[in-house]
Amino acid sequence: MRPLPSPLGMTTMADGRTPQILPTRKHGQFLELFSEADVPTHRGVLRTVVFRDRRNGKEHVALVKGRVEGLEGVPVRVHSECLTSEVFGSLKCDCRQQLDRALDFISQQGCGVLLYLRQEGRGIGLGNKIKAYALQNKGLDTYDANRQLGFPDDLRSYDVAAEMLRLLDVRSVDLITNNPLKIAGLVEEGIPVRRRIPSRTEHNPHNVGYLKTKRERTGHLIELFHEDDSEAKVG
Repeated sequence: MRPLPSPLGMTTMADGRTPQILPTRKHGQFLELFSEADVPTHRGVLRTVVFRDRRNGKEHVALVKGRVEGLEGVPVRVHSECLTSEVFGSLKCDCRQQLDRALDFISQQGCGVLLYLRQEGRGIGLGNKIKAYALQNKGLDTYDANRQLGFPDDLRSYDVAAEMLRLLDVRSVDLITNNPLKIAGLVEEGIPVRRRIPSRTEHNPHNVGYLKTKRERTGHLIELFHEDDSEAKVG
């Protein structure tokens, strides 16, 4: 069914239905709610909930704004860790911008969840990500660099995100993403995705090739904006 744009820049199903949820796998119970606290931020107080994966000890974080328990259509961003951009200020990707724009949008709505997953470098880890950067500096694109190192294009999974949303009692989501695989991944794990909210960010000379590669090779729904374009914002 062809999606239609909504007045808020969202993408909805043409007849208003949520995607069909197929019982493709049994839901695991591998996360424990390890700790939580209200944390003051520049965007106001965010309930910070840490989940620990019993399988490998990794800790994933949910930043929650407002009440989300039992609600439909909760704005959600599923965000994978990117140390290089979010801490060091790397210009090779748009991850920091997507993180900031999603938090801004959720704060403006007064309700929503940002899931911060420990999946650096699309799942290959920080060290291998830097190896991939070295190959990109020699002319390979982001996917060919991964393959040169013996990895698939994307090692991320969304079972953790789905389990976090279930533990938060979120019934369905309005997903902030440009990545169709995230939508499919959540649906496969049993989370209804009611609509997509585009994640619009500016490009720069260092990441424009990377963004075009994601759009052309893996179908990311990326809209490219110049840094001075005032329309470049979530929603």
